[in-house]
Amino acid sequence: MDSRSSFSNAVLTGACGGFGRALAQRLLDGGAKVALVGLDRAVLQAIHDAASERSRIYTPDVADSAAMQAMAADWMAAHGTPDLVIANAGVAGGYATAEADDLAFFRRALEINLLGVPTSFQPFLKPMLAAGRGTLVGVASIAGWRGMPGNGAYCASKAGLIAYLQALRAELRPAGLQVSTVSPGYLRTALTAGNRFAMPGLMEPDEAAATLLRRVAAGAEQIVLPRRIGWLAKALNLLPERLHDHLLLGQPRKPRPGEPGSTPVPGLPEK
Repeated sequence: MDSRSSFSNAVLTGACGGFGRALAQRLLDGGAKVALVGLDRAVLQAIHDAASERSRIYTPDVADSAAMQAMAADWMAAHGTPDLVIANAGVAGGYATAEADDLAFFRRALEINLLGVPTSFQPFLKPMLAAGRGTLVGVASIAGWRGMPGNGAYCASKAGLIAYLQALRAELRPAGLQVSTVSPGYLRTALTAGNRFAMPGLMEPDEAAATLLRRVAAGAEQIVLPRRIGWLAKALNLLPERLHDHLLLGQPRKPRPGEPGSTPVPGLPEK
């Protein structure tokens, strides 16, 4: 099966990042119409220009329900109900509970990584149910499988997302809609560029995008990118808590927002 031609109408959030750009390109190369949702208009414009008749640019905050509903209404008025919605928007950064300033990042991580997913799905769900078809994809992370020192905000947001997608999958199964949870390990993108710790199984965005689309098209409900990092994470989770913590504490921490190597977080002032 050619994963790039399996979907004809897609909505993609987080289309500005390395993984999002790879997904957008794969979908457009396969002939799909794609709603490009992100915050960097210049990046989206470059993608749009290559297939202007089959794409539109939207720059809402994914946690803003009114803005996302307006985006969805505009897209569906022009192109109809999508058969694929990928909620890929996300932010990452180190977190220290002792630092009061970091609470703002925790809140923003929950807004974008967790709340942003149902806010992205909601406007399309009734039209999909009426059509009797559709696939919803939430991009979580293996970081949601277990809390990691210095990364509590990101881990908590992704763990919550995994639980939400489990609930949604059960709710929509009788209606025949598909809900897929994607748990990437480490992808070579701006979000991992500043990491100072080991990143086993580091994957290129285009390879990850191709695998995601192929497996979603085949009906997979749980996707780990790459699979071997999932096996490693599961093996580590079998260790006693103290030993697991000791191993993780031996690794450098992820940079907190504003520290060297960190990436800007939309909605937070740059330090």
